[in-house]
Amino acid sequence: MISPLRLAGQAAAYLVFIALIGYGTGVTHTHFPPEKALIKLSFTHGAARTTDCRRLTADELAKLPPNMRRPVECARGRGAVFAELIVDDEMLFSASLPPAGLSHDGPSRVYRSFVVTPGRHRLLIRLRDTPRSSGFDYTREAEVELAPQQNFVIDFRPEGDGFIFR
Repeated sequence: MISPLRLAGQAAAYLVFIALIGYGTGVTHTHFPPEKALIKLSFTHGAARTTDCRRLTADELAKLPPNMRRPVECARGRGAVFAELIVDDEMLFSASLPPAGLSHDGPSRVYRSFVVTPGRHRLLIRLRDTPRSSGFDYTREAEVELAPQQNFVIDFRPEGDGFIFR
């Protein structure tokens, strides 16, 4: 049989626990300021290979085991992707994004967020995925109107125009 003193102690402990949970849920937390907007640059893209593929000769193919006979040999390595994001003539992001993987043959990845003031902004996003040292392979410029607490996402797909604004 449980003593009345023990029951009263358990009830008091439960009440304290419930009060702490109730107090904790009453605390407000603002994850993102209501007077700001967010631009997210997020994409995964593989640059061009660092060396060109070459066609194997008949003698080279004959020396290979039957299960390894491919007419074209390609090196695995890829180059870095270079990207820039300019908002209202201010450079927010400029980076050379290395390829992923142990053999440097995977895609380059970026996920960055930039807090900006709401309103009209002029965006310029550029990307280079070829071995050249200057110029860009993809460029997109646009004027956008950002609302308070809006998440504006910039994605990239090489087919079509390249950059996608969402």
